[in-house]
Amino acid sequence: MPILNIALIEGRSNEQKEALIKEVTEACVKALDVAPETVRILLQDIATQDFGVAGESVKAKRERLA
Repeated sequence: MPILNIALIEGRSNEQKEALIKEVTEACVKALDVAPETVRILLQDIATQDFGVAGESVKAKRERLA
């Protein structure tokens, strides 16, 4: 049973998340030769304040670039 944990920076719509779940499930079915019913996907939204790149939070970078 594949279990996938996907971390995303917050801001994706529910529709985008549903599409991601569908397409990742299909990829697992194809690549791993498993039944869709066995694929588990956990999406984690990460606040922009809690994710940093190159010494700066994504929130601070977005504010600086706005």
